[in-house]
Amino acid sequence: MQNKVSIILCSYNEAKYIENTINQLEKNIPNLELVIVDDSSNDGTIEILKKLNINNRFKLIFRKKSKGLASAFSRGLIETTGDYIGWIDTNMGEVSEKFTQMINELKNDSDVVILSRYIEGGGDERILLRSLGSKIFNTFCRFLFRIPIKDLTSSIFLMKRDILDEVTFLCYGHGEFFLEFLYNTHRKGFKITEIPYIQKKDEDDSDSKSAPNLVKFFFHGIMYVLRTFVTIFRRKN
Repeated sequence: MQNKVSIILCSYNEAKYIENTINQLEKNIPNLELVIVDDSSNDGTIEILKKLNINNRFKLIFRKKSKGLASAFSRGLIETTGDYIGWIDTNMGEVSEKFTQMINELKNDSDVVILSRYIEGGGDERILLRSLGSKIFNTFCRFLFRIPIKDLTSSIFLMKRDILDEVTFLCYGHGEFFLEFLYNTHRKGFKITEIPYIQKKDEDDSDSKSAPNLVKFFFHGIMYVLRTFVTIFRRKN
């Protein structure tokens, strides 16, 4: 019997990408449970989701008051029932084909599998500011955490559900909650495997939720750095 795979999608104004991403996930993942959390999109995303979900092919949650990636992920996590749980950015449907390899790694001896830009075969084709900033931060983070994981911030992952019995997602902020989760998962002795992927250049840099402009880019960067120190502080206390 195939393991059920729960994938969480967090959407906000993803009308250009959402249908393709859903189709790609359904094409590449057998026995898929898709959980989509939308934060009151106003660009037609909601209408597309309702049209696609006419036969309840996936779980759909519309949030009207709460917003933000971390809390949306947490809300979606509650709805999952799969043996494996994962996440992918809604505008990155092209990497859905990687889930076949990720599932195979979990069937062997891995507990968490993440897509990595910083191992052999990986890469980052985004603009220099974003790609260089990400690489510097990951090097900094690896030095402070003293762990071998090369890419702590791609956040595209698949894991065994029973990890949640030992490690909790502390979902606040933007995407920085995931690096704390990886740190704590490694500390608990779970095996984390990285497989390479190449992050393509954004079709339109203004579409980025994390860095649509320099102000937000540096703001999120500061939040990631602070979360790194908070993670270490929590461990010591």
